[in-house]
Amino acid sequence: MTQKKWSQRNLAVTILSLSLLTVMAGAAMAPALSTIQAHFTDTNRLLIQMIIGVPPLFIIIFNCIFPWLCQRFNNRTLVLSGLLLYIVGGCAAGLFNNIYLILVTRALVGVGVGIIMPFSTGLLAYYFSADKQTRLMGYSSAMNQMGGVIATLLAGLLANISWRVSFLIYMMGLLSMVLCLIYLPGDQMKQPTNAKKASRGQIWQTYRLYIIAIFLLMSTFFVYPANFSFITLADGIIAPKYIALIMAFMDLIAFFGGLLSYQARSIFRQYTKFLAPLCFLLGYLFLTIHSSLFSVLVGSVLVGFANGASIPYIFSEVSFKAGKTAATTVMPLLSAAMYLAQFISPMLMSVIQSIFGSFGGVHLPYCFGVVLALLFCICSGLLPKQTTSANH
Repeated sequence: MTQKKWSQRNLAVTILSLSLLTVMAGAAMAPALSTIQAHFTDTNRLLIQMIIGVPPLFIIIFNCIFPWLCQRFNNRTLVLSGLLLYIVGGCAAGLFNNIYLILVTRALVGVGVGIIMPFSTGLLAYYFSADKQTRLMGYSSAMNQMGGVIATLLAGLLANISWRVSFLIYMMGLLSMVLCLIYLPGDQMKQPTNAKKASRGQIWQTYRLYIIAIFLLMSTFFVYPANFSFITLADGIIAPKYIALIMAFMDLIAFFGGLLSYQARSIFRQYTKFLAPLCFLLGYLFLTIHSSLFSVLVGSVLVGFANGASIPYIFSEVSFKAGKTAATTVMPLLSAAMYLAQFISPMLMSVIQSIFGSFGGVHLPYCFGVVLALLFCICSGLLPKQTTSANH
């Protein structure tokens, strides 16, 4: 292997390591929510759910100022700063016995991910040619989900010891920090003049359907991690100790969904954009039935696969269209849309339950997931013709 190829491989591994930490940054704590609720018995359930809802709010804020940060700091400095906030903010939550102080530390996690997230996909477009991007975006999504597998499983296992130690899963960021210190160049990804002009209006006009699609994707998916623990406990079909295992299994399926997304393009071609929405729809239908372990497992598999397969499709399409300016133009908007969905999901679900509480019973969130999946199907049908393929 030549020195150039070795360097490219190391760089790819370094960038992909960031994807281990990002999409599930807040939702990774979902299996521990019921344990945390048991400790804070007098705390409103919505505040407990905001443990996974607060990080997305600050991710959105820092996604919005990300292009400004890129004008003033180099890539390496920004990534390392984001990783430091991710690790310190994530682990510090277990030190406090006050829910509001815990939410402050969760905000620090959000700031860190808000810096890291656009880099985790944008650097692939910046450093790698178009013919490699489609495959790497699939790997990026797979790493997202593998991070979810590891974090979800560990959070659930550690929560059985103590809710406090469950926050130590954020030590995972140390691996990426070491890799970035060694392999990530100190380039400064400044935005070209024409990209600045486009960002004032043309970016939304060009990419609005993709931004809406990613918002609906994450809104649909987030119904699962935000509610699965509570609903499963209420149903009493599955022992509490297996909840984290099932959620980690869902993330593992999502990992394979990301890996197979590249091959899915060869099989489904122009219909690939409908694959994930239909899997979401079927998955939530199975979960709504929820009369047996079988329906829970099948529903979890379908939801996991849909999440893993849909993210690389949208990101690869957008990165191909935007080229090297993707990280400082459209990627922050896609990231903000993803985390906006995560942030409003618990509050929106609270409103839905207050209005339709008598309909659907404990499975009402899954009924809402069915509705969101239908909206995602409609939006996917409006997306432009596929511009990348497995054969590109």
